[in-house]
Amino acid sequence: MHPALQQMLFSLLPHSGEAWSDFSAIFTESHLRRGDYFALEGRVEMRFGFLLQGVMRAFYRNQEGVEYNKTFFTAHDFFGAYASLVTGKPNRIHVQALTDCTLLSASYRDLTALFPRHRSLETLARLIAERFYIEKEQREIELVLLQADERYRIFRDNYPGLENDIPQYHIASYLGITPTQLSRIRARFRKPPQSLPM
Repeated sequence: MHPALQQMLFSLLPHSGEAWSDFSAIFTESHLRRGDYFALEGRVEMRFGFLLQGVMRAFYRNQEGVEYNKTFFTAHDFFGAYASLVTGKPNRIHVQALTDCTLLSASYRDLTALFPRHRSLETLARLIAERFYIEKEQREIELVLLQADERYRIFRDNYPGLENDIPQYHIASYLGITPTQLSRIRARFRKPPQSLPM
């Protein structure tokens, strides 16, 4: 098993033995170049991934061609078009590499085939799904209730250094603001605090 994948699994559900060996065996390592797609809207997706290196995004595109970034994936994140995997229905999002990426990917069907033999893997899948749901709910709350400055601060906390690796318009789309608004917010964050008069 790849050390990074093993470390992530053990952090979620400490275990060892045959279950992890069988789990590891369903993955294959591959690479995506910047701009390549892992998942496409309208396609029934059958694979999920674990990102070893690089940055990816999940995004929607409306009828006018405007893109809305839903989330970013960075090293040691699981990723994929989860709704399509589970329901077998056409996917509604795109998953794209924003940088050159190295990843492990596996068939969701191969994963579920392991559940009858290894209940720990079924528990693991549930924990990952719960994590996705919590992150989705938190994002929705942030977009509705928080000001753009606070959303930017949370973005920097959640993705340290990412703003130096990807174009700013992707970050603006993720935050639900324009690139011009983002530039103004970033300028305010860079400005040193005013010292109080003696």
